[in-house]
Amino acid sequence: MKAFRLIIKQTSANYRKPETIKNKMTYPLPPFSTVIGALHNACGYTEYKEMNLSIQGKYESMHREPYTDYCFLNRLEDDRGILVWLPNASFFSNAFVRVAHTQKSQGNSFRKGVTIQVENQNLLDEYRRLKDLNDSITEFKKTRLNPVLALIKKRKKTLKEKKKVRKQEGLDCTAVLTRENELKEIEKQIKERFEKYKYENYTEPLSHFRNLVKSVKYYEILNNIELVIHVQASDEVLHDLEEHWTDIKSIGRSEDMVDVQEAKIVELQEKLNKEVNNIYSAYIDYDTIKRGNSEGVRIYPLGRKDKYVRGTVYYLNKNYEISPENGKRIFQKKKVVYTSNYEINKVGENVYIDEDEYIVNFI
Repeated sequence: MKAFRLIIKQTSANYRKPETIKNKMTYPLPPFSTVIGALHNACGYTEYKEMNLSIQGKYESMHREPYTDYCFLNRLEDDRGILVWLPNASFFSNAFVRVAHTQKSQGNSFRKGVTIQVENQNLLDEYRRLKDLNDSITEFKKTRLNPVLALIKKRKKTLKEKKKVRKQEGLDCTAVLTRENELKEIEKQIKERFEKYKYENYTEPLSHFRNLVKSVKYYEILNNIELVIHVQASDEVLHDLEEHWTDIKSIGRSEDMVDVQEAKIVELQEKLNKEVNNIYSAYIDYDTIKRGNSEGVRIYPLGRKDKYVRGTVYYLNKNYEISPENGKRIFQKKKVVYTSNYEINKVGENVYIDEDEYIVNFI
């Protein structure tokens, strides 16, 4: 059997755990989906190519690295963060203009100019004009529009009662129905004209203004990383990896650059003539550790064949499919144990050693 082996060094990296937010924690080794994504990008694949991976490695230390996180609030606030103006209000992007920012944690007001630093006076004036306009619209609705609508509603109720009486008396209701429909149409037009005016003159212009808030968050960063990655795939995919391994630029974040020390096809040995142990930590298939595989291969602690390998259990993403219902990614999860200091009793069914005696467990 053949496999493609990569030996990689990274100065630093974060293999982010997807469920972490404030502190972006890292896996000790890159998950399968991260490596598969890097390999697919390098080869220019636009659809998933079947491949199994063995991932092992080590890192020297870990530290936390602060970064500033920017986030748009769901609604516009007069006293929060940075007031910005978006040219396109239908989506958020980096294309925005800073209008003003607050200088205190509370008690600020963009509208009143309380404890803020102005960065674009024209846009701030527009923001304040829109807020003043909203007060006028609210007052108009309360003092003029609502009384008219209440009068129409009262008149419609009177006509409804009149229509009921005329029906009971067997009289013609045509005139009453006509007048009732006229009032409904007038009511509809009044409401539509009001909502149109409010949307065009206030709601839509104000939607370009947003609050941008910032906070300090942290990445967990691994330092001085060594990775040994084996890839089991079709001959065509192995050939593509041989041709394009130099296009593997990063694993983890885009800034987590790789230094590929070695990239080559290796032979996997299907017979084991001696005990072999690993110098690296690795992701090992959970079921193989607990029960062995169908060929009787077991993975156990060094010199302790009567014990189970211990380590941290992870459910790692591998490949995914797109849900036809909502278009979201549905990942295939693999249950693994992150462990070290282990050996095998023999090889077979996804557990092998390569020509340089790296233990390989394809998942």
